[in-house]
Parts: sequence; structure tokens; C-alpha cells
Amino acid sequence: MVVEDNDDLRFAVAAALRGDGLAVDEAADLPAADEALFVTAYDCAVFDRMLPSGDSLDYVRQLRRDGRTVPVLFLTALDQVAHRVEGFAAGGDDYLVKPFAVPELVARVHSLCRRAGSVRPPVFRVGDLEIDTARRQVRRGGVLLLLTGKEFVLLEVLATQADHAVPRAELIEKCWDEMAEPNSNVVDVLVSQLRRKLSDPALVHTVRGVGYRLAADGNGR
Repeated sequence: MVVEDNDDLRFAVAAALRGDGLAVDEAADLPAADEALFVTAYDCAVFDRMLPSGDSLDYVRQLRRDGRTVPVLFLTALDQVAHRVEGFAAGGDDYLVKPFAVPELVARVHSLCRRAGSVRPPVFRVGDLEIDTARRQVRRGGVLLLLTGKEFVLLEVLATQADHAVPRAELIEKCWDEMAEPNSNVVDVLVSQLRRKLSDPALVHTVRGVGYRLAADGNGR
């Protein structure tokens, strides 16, 4: 979730994150962000500090009081040490000052996303497939594969539940933003691309009526 009232900056940040494979929802103020956070479990939230509807620091402080643990990155022009300390004290997990380098923002968001939810291993292995989530690299049989950002995210989601069927709806929720059409074939198209790059023997299996499963054989559940 990206919460920023400057339309151009919000669009640019969201586009950069989407370009690196992340699903991104946007909000221009705190009421819209609050509604989205109520219905969606985000892996990370990026908040501009000073919004027309108030200081997001106060909102995040209330989130923490309510027991909400979504990782938060404050994105702001407030650059004093006292401001950064204030952000961390309110429950922020990271603080990036404007102007900023987009690649750094993307890297910081990926880092926060890895913290979300349960602790996961930095490297997943399924048969001869190795998925390094920290370096965002995939190897099969020791050979480095060139995946797009979206292909990597899809594979990572499947790897977190290796040998188990992952429903199409869950894949859409975790790999696309709220504008994705649930009945479209975006998942099937991306899986087809991924299968070609992973080559044979097949690792991504279709579970009819459910979704897809990543497994080194056909005996997963």
C-alpha cells in the first residue's frame, strides 16, 4: 500500500514497485488507506508523513496500539534526526527522506515485505530449483534463470507453500493489485511463461478447480 497525496509521486512510486513484481494499491489520504488496510493484509505500507488528512505518524501510532503489525516505511521531506527518531518511536520500521533514489526505495520495500508474516527461509529449494529471496535469484540445476519481477513473485508465493495447492484467488491477491480482474487469465498466462523458463521436468503443476502447486513430483497435496 502506497499512501501519498502527490499524484505524480504516488504514481511513480507505485509504477516502480509494480515494475519490480509487487502488487500495489494506492491511497491519497488516511481515510482511504484505513479502509484498504481494514480489508487487505498488506506485506508493507509506505506512508507520506504530512497528508491533507493529518500526520500519518499519528495514524501508525494508533495502528500499533490496535495490535496491527504491517511493516511501515515513512516517506517524507522531514529530514531531521528528531523526525526519524519520532517515526521509529511511533512504530515505523523504516524512514526514507525525499528526494530519494527509486532503486533504494524498491529495495527497502522488498526488505520490509520479507519481514511480514511468519519467518521464512532466505532460500527455498524444490528439487533442483533454488530460489534466493534475498538476492532475488533463481537457479535450476545450478543455472541462473532470468525471470521478470512478476514471475519471481509468483514463484516465491508458490514456494512458500511447496507441495500444496495454492488457489488462483490467493495468487491474484498476492501478485496483483486491487485492479486485477479475478476472472481474467493473468495467472494462467504468467504460469505458462514461468513453466517455459523453468523447463522440464515440470515443477509447476495444475490442480484442476483450485490453482497451482510447486512440487518436484506429482504427489503434492
